[in-house]
Amino acid sequence: MLAREWVAVTDQRTVLGWLAIQLWGERVLIASAVFVGFVMWLAGMHLGWVFFAVLLLVIAGLLRTERRMADTAIRATAPVAVPVPTDSPSVPPAEDLSAIAAVLGALDAPALLLSGRETVKLQNRAAEAIFGAIPRNSDLAGRIRAPGILDMVRDAIASGQPRETEHAERLPSETVYVVRIAPLADRTSEPLWLLTFRDVSQARRIDRMRSDFIANASHELRTPLASLRGFIETLQGPAKNDVKAHERFLGIMHEQATRMSRLVDDLLSLSRLELRSNLTPDQTVDLVPLLGHVRDSLQPLAGDLGIEVVLDLPKHPVIVPGDRDELVEVFENLIENACKYGQEGKRVDVSLTGGGDTPVELSVTDYGPGIPPEHVPRITERFYRVNVEASRSKKGTGLGLAIVKHILTRHRARLVVKSEVGKGTVFTVKF
Repeated sequence: MLAREWVAVTDQRTVLGWLAIQLWGERVLIASAVFVGFVMWLAGMHLGWVFFAVLLLVIAGLLRTERRMADTAIRATAPVAVPVPTDSPSVPPAEDLSAIAAVLGALDAPALLLSGRETVKLQNRAAEAIFGAIPRNSDLAGRIRAPGILDMVRDAIASGQPRETEHAERLPSETVYVVRIAPLADRTSEPLWLLTFRDVSQARRIDRMRSDFIANASHELRTPLASLRGFIETLQGPAKNDVKAHERFLGIMHEQATRMSRLVDDLLSLSRLELRSNLTPDQTVDLVPLLGHVRDSLQPLAGDLGIEVVLDLPKHPVIVPGDRDELVEVFENLIENACKYGQEGKRVDVSLTGGGDTPVELSVTDYGPGIPPEHVPRITERFYRVNVEASRSKKGTGLGLAIVKHILTRHRARLVVKSEVGKGTVFTVKF
């Protein structure tokens, strides 16, 4: 290489220039060599040996530069490997599947990686929780026995286009999935397909609840409004001069207007609770004096119904995190319902246990007719009534227990209902 370089620079008559360039490229090494020589001279070494040592260091630097230039020339002239396309299918490299597996593992929705032969290549943890562990390269139809999903997968693979369908599971609980399959783009090896399951059960339930709520609310308001309109027309017409009819109809109209006012208040209360459902209360409440306050406020109602409200409270404070006004509304609803619908038992027991390191539980027990078992799971739904006529006669709006459930959800507490027909009902709040 030095010989070829020398010939080239000789032809160009730039030997001195070439040498200057080489020396300038190793200027740091040369400066270091000179410094070392100076130190050796100061140490008393003979000047000839100092010169010889400096010369060796400079030559070593020039040789290193030569090797670097040779390596650069070899890399520049080395042939470049060009991938040759092939039409035969091949298995994706292991690192490709590893990268895809890492992406699938980050998804919270169930997902399966499929081949063009409808076999399962990979699954994430969410899919494993639903379908169980699926062995690699096992047939999809052996694990998912839903004709709609299988037909969608076959159609997508045949057409090469994404497809989407909706699938519902009835057991163990009603669950609705939006199932989508799409090809992985920019793959030169075996085509792969991503099958995902998006749970839309909650959205479907909310839509159904919203439509039911609108229908029920409009129905509940339509009845008193129709009643008011009829009485007003009567007072303006046939009973225009009937004083007794005036007094009787105005009393009924006042009851209907009061019922609508209670209904609107309960609806507004529910709306406020839904807006704050994700905000946990940051205050604490002592339930012992609070229950005493609730019992005193309901004493007139209990006296009119002939009900005795008996409190069984501990001597020590029972502190729970919560909003005082909302918890008052919960306990007023539960005790008032027990007085109204358990009137035949003539007694309502309110028991509070726990506190400190022990879970807090409040039980409200009535000894009335009880609730049939088929109604118990639904009594906290909006406008749901076990007995419609009895509820309206007792001035209920059908929203009381729905409000209780929303408040307890915000307080991270739950309501447990146990009832036996003919013996009574127990409502237990567990904090």
